[in-house]
Amino acid sequence: FSMVWNVGLCQTMLTQIYRLQALFSDAWPARNSTTVRATRPAEQLDKNMQKYSSLKCIRHLLVRAVCISLLAFGVPALYADEADYREMDIETLQSLMQQNKLSSETLVRYYLDRIEAIDRHGPKLNSVIEINPEAITIAKTLDAERKTSGPRGPMHGIPVLLKANIDTADKMETTAGSLAMKGHIPTKDAYTVQMLRKAGAVILGKANLSEWANFRSDHSSSGWSSIGGQTRNPYDTARNPCGSSSGSAVSVAASLTSVAVGTETNGSVVCPSSINGIVGIKPTLGLVSRSGIIPIAHSQDTAGPMARTVKDAAILLTAMVGRDANDPLADIFPDKVQDFAAGLSADALKGKRIGVYRNHGGAGVDARVEAIVANTIATLESLGAEIVDPVEVEKEGMGAAQREVLYYEFKADLNAYLESSNAPMKSLADIIVFNTAHSDTVMPHFGQEVLIEAQEKGPLTDENYLQAVKDAKRISQAAIDNALQTHELDALIAPTRGPAWMTDHINGDQSSGIYSSSLAAISGYASITVPAGNIVGLPIGISFIGRAFSDAELIKMAYSFEQGGYKRVPPPVD
Repeated sequence: FSMVWNVGLCQTMLTQIYRLQALFSDAWPARNSTTVRATRPAEQLDKNMQKYSSLKCIRHLLVRAVCISLLAFGVPALYADEADYREMDIETLQSLMQQNKLSSETLVRYYLDRIEAIDRHGPKLNSVIEINPEAITIAKTLDAERKTSGPRGPMHGIPVLLKANIDTADKMETTAGSLAMKGHIPTKDAYTVQMLRKAGAVILGKANLSEWANFRSDHSSSGWSSIGGQTRNPYDTARNPCGSSSGSAVSVAASLTSVAVGTETNGSVVCPSSINGIVGIKPTLGLVSRSGIIPIAHSQDTAGPMARTVKDAAILLTAMVGRDANDPLADIFPDKVQDFAAGLSADALKGKRIGVYRNHGGAGVDARVEAIVANTIATLESLGAEIVDPVEVEKEGMGAAQREVLYYEFKADLNAYLESSNAPMKSLADIIVFNTAHSDTVMPHFGQEVLIEAQEKGPLTDENYLQAVKDAKRISQAAIDNALQTHELDALIAPTRGPAWMTDHINGDQSSGIYSSSLAAISGYASITVPAGNIVGLPIGISFIGRAFSDAELIKMAYSFEQGGYKRVPPPVD
């Protein structure tokens, strides 16, 4: 802050102090006194001070001394007329930083204040499981770098929250929300985190999640973890935020961070994004590294960006992407990494052929969701797209094959992660034993039958696994490929999820059954969800689903829809 700003601030503080003195000190004249009134400016008060005793003059000098001290040692942002950075996108924040009207440090402190006010208190959203104690220091360093050499790029100084299953080699833990992993501090950043730090992002903290990314029980409550407790939906705190990237979605929706990173095996980015009224990208498998992320299944796992706008999500995705030699899919990584935020246009839907995926899960069960789909179709047509409706996809056997794959890969992949890390648990079997021994705190609401079933599976050389993974990929990829090819489509659309359901720790998640995430998740293809409407104030998203590595094209179409269609409504948490 400039010296001029500090002088003005101190004068304002002095005036306020005098007003408080006038209100609360019987040594000052009464409010109806003609000598001095509390509402007069500081200059008049200064003159009137000369009329009072030496004791009052000393008090006046002390106030001046406090202000001088503040000038010398810095004025905390807390006392400023705080700007409102809610809903501000990355471009706006970067513009303010370049004009010296905002610093990364100020922005970090702003979000930390909001986390304290509405995540820890107030509506108690419970979306942030841990604050990075080094966040302010990192922000200051990046502010200094901006002054000396300019910004590294659009993510320079921008705060990011990470799902708590993503490794950071700092003072934060990586636990997947499980008490069994309490105290686990990795020795190396996940590759995606390395890329974010390189881009100049500020890792603000870790986001709460469904414990073990919702792979513990069939009766779980999404957004609940034994470390973080229950994450709450900011649109209605009695309702569920979906999962497993619950905290990532809620924190973005409530402007507790600029953007966040979630992870998805099947729906864990796009579902909470839809339910919480934000944008979520499920990238093509292999575009974003999985190294250093507590896994479920390598054949489906990916990290993905979550943001309030399509462009912010695209900016974050660009910063996350990079070829990681340690990722099993490194060989299919594109030769060239593109800027996913470049070339976005409101006209991107002109001439595109969009198919309406009609036989998704729960199709037709909620007329209100169908009305939002109809409005989406009308918007797409108004933006120049050609609609093919209906499009039926053949997916029989896909879900059963996927479930078998997840059990096998969870055991193998988690054991490999634990063995290579300094985690307190060294195997899935250890975790099951720990949970049983600490059932009062780890399993107060639901059990661990999914973990137990996974533990019973054999190695990845089992014929059952090999056939299941082959079937899951074949069915899901053919479903998308055939639909797009047969109808000459650029993308499919479908409602991402129905409206948020009530959080229920007795019966677990009780949703409407509307979902469309499985096609892209199991195939490993790209998808993006964008806010498309609401039902009694509860957000509904629409998903764009495409081929492998069609991420850039889907982002362009989603951006066009966002610009010409439904406008996101922030949650009523303030």
